Amino acid sequence: MPTSRPARSRKPGPNPSGVHFLASARVADGLIRSCSPKPSDLVVDFGAGFGAITAPLARTGARVIAVERDADFARKLGKRVAASGNVRVVTADAREFPLPRTSFLVVASIPYSISTALVRRLLTPRTSNLRRAALIVEWGFAKRLTAAAPRSREVAWWAARFDLELERRIPPNCFQPAPTVDSAQLTIRRRARLGPGAEQALSALLDAVYRTPQRSTRAAVAEVIGGRPHRILHACDLDPAAPAGSVRPRRWAALAIALDGNSQQLSGK
Repeated sequence: MPTSRPARSRKPGPNPSGVHFLASARVADGLIRSCSPKPSDLVVDFGAGFGAITAPLARTGARVIAVERDADFARKLGKRVAASGNVRVVTADAREFPLPRTSFLVVASIPYSISTALVRRLLTPRTSNLRRAALIVEWGFAKRLTAAAPRSREVAWWAARFDLELERRIPPNCFQPAPTVDSAQLTIRRRARLGPGAEQALSALLDAVYRTPQRSTRAAVAEVIGGRPHRILHACDLDPAAPAGSVRPRRWAALAIALDGNSQQLSGK
């Protein structure tokens, strides 16, 4: 995604690595509270750095995987949390680290440059085991992901299956060195999983919608199911004349569930 215009500009200091380390314990604690990890939970901290989030995560008793690409940072973090028996530090790129095959949480301050790639890894696969996440991302990126009517089919797919919420603005002085833009806390919560049939219907609906977002909801749905969709649109409280691109993703998910239910009834399942 393109970088948005800075919400707040200032002259940056030298920062050859391009990395901005979280330097606010208050912000870190707020992230952790949003996910409320328990000792039975598995939590991943991507871009762990020196452990501003990893260390307080360890104190929750949850099992923590701290992923850090820089080998020197990872070594120092390993020493810092050595006394904790519930933290594993892994030297790896967040974009390539194998995601857990069981339910997991993510609490992390992620580099702006990999935000799209990482969120795509977490939210796009139908088989993703992510349950909840609290991420620090660039302010403009968070605004795009939480828009009522997403501009892209990809973001609509995410927002139809997960609650995406912009929790709060985080000013540059919470980082060292300070970035030139404001950040945001983005909270992600999984909704109830859709069945295979409903997921297939949702995918087809979003394909039709984002092919021509300006056309009517009636026309987009008719492309998917054929015939006249008035009855099911009325049952799902969708305005047939509204532009398809203006419908909230969760409404498309509800329609997909209804379509899947009708299909099962007609097939005698």
